[in-house]
Amino acid sequence: MIPRHLVIAVAVLLMIVLGMAVYVWQMRGRAAAVPVATSDARPLPPPSAGPTEQLTLFVAYDDPGILRAQSARIPLPAGRQQRAEELLRALLALYLDKSSPHAIGVGAEVRSVYLVDPGLAVIDLNAAFADTHRSGVLVEELTVASLIRTLSANIPGILKVKILVDGKERDSLAGHADLSDFYDVSAVNQLAIQLQSVP
Repeated sequence: MIPRHLVIAVAVLLMIVLGMAVYVWQMRGRAAAVPVATSDARPLPPPSAGPTEQLTLFVAYDDPGILRAQSARIPLPAGRQQRAEELLRALLALYLDKSSPHAIGVGAEVRSVYLVDPGLAVIDLNAAFADTHRSGVLVEELTVASLIRTLSANIPGILKVKILVDGKERDSLAGHADLSDFYDVSAVNQLAIQLQSVP
């Protein structure tokens, strides 16, 4: 015969299991009733608080295939990394405008900029930036040169830049611009100077 205390323990455990099953079933019903919030894929505007600073953005122009320096006053935070992020977000805001000289896809944004060790910057773009980017050698190189030149002109001490997409390495931007290696800032600056002087 089974001892009485074992029968009572099994009965109590069975009641606990049944009670937990009813509780989980009710919680699932409540969770299903709660509406799921949709995410807004638009890039965030630069912060409205903080002192505005005069900066130089290097804007790509597709028609003549050049980079042009353009002055802008935008509010920037005090931290070096946050400044770099807001700087590139301001550049992307120009490209997302309907009258942009170098249009990029809707939803494109800079996820983060990491300033690593002396002289290295890592730009992390979202997947929409790369997936909706127009394909073509010049168009992609103008985008890369614009990002790197703008960053290096306004954040001193950057010597190399790595571009990631959603935190991962990617072979190319949209099939042409090589993202698998580090970009040497001096070489990109030289390219930008050549692109600025094209008639």
